[in-house]
Amino acid sequence: MGGGSSVGTGEDRRYTCFLAECPIDIASVGGKAASLAKLAGAGMPVPPAFVITTDAYRRFVAENGIQPSEAVDTQQISEEPDRIRRLFETGALPSEIEHAIVQAYDRLTGGSGAVAVRSSATAEDLPGASFAGQQETYLNVRGPEAVLRAVRRCWASLWAPRAVAYRSRLGVAPESIALAVVVQALVPADAAGILFTADPVTGQDDVISICASWGLGNAVVGGW
Repeated sequence: MGGGSSVGTGEDRRYTCFLAECPIDIASVGGKAASLAKLAGAGMPVPPAFVITTDAYRRFVAENGIQPSEAVDTQQISEEPDRIRRLFETGALPSEIEHAIVQAYDRLTGGSGAVAVRSSATAEDLPGASFAGQQETYLNVRGPEAVLRAVRRCWASLWAPRAVAYRSRLGVAPESIALAVVVQALVPADAAGILFTADPVTGQDDVISICASWGLGNAVVGGW
């Protein structure tokens, strides 16, 4: 279980929290992390994890001048995904956020263990929209520098063309969106998959659908 308290100073605690201590608040930790926190709180065997909150994302965006207006135009972002990605990958990461992430990763894994770095958007796992596969997840990430790179890439994936187009179809305002990130101990799975408690195509609730593959499940969640 992902127990323990938040790490670091009071400033750092705005930016990271361990799963069992995180608020079940989509605005702070996004839909995926809020669901995982509920499961952990119910005693389910959730792999230990910490969450990088939306406060970290919002501060990074604000200090690097990456405003929502940069991505409001769906045509613009479809034409220039590399430019948007570079803004996230090259922007200055505030030292308090970097410290909080590295310290939490060290506590979770001892500083070198493999983790999954998973996007958790504020518009995700909602009653009317799943956003499944719209933002990125990175598996088998090892070491603090690799984790920091993966976090940036998760943030950038919020503005990938497919994610922008999906939100546009649902009428989700760009300025209302933020992204938390779950950093979770990696399960070295022989096989992995997804179970749907209703048919994902027809919505029939008397059907259970299981999609699985050998390995870590990248092929399933990636739609390969």
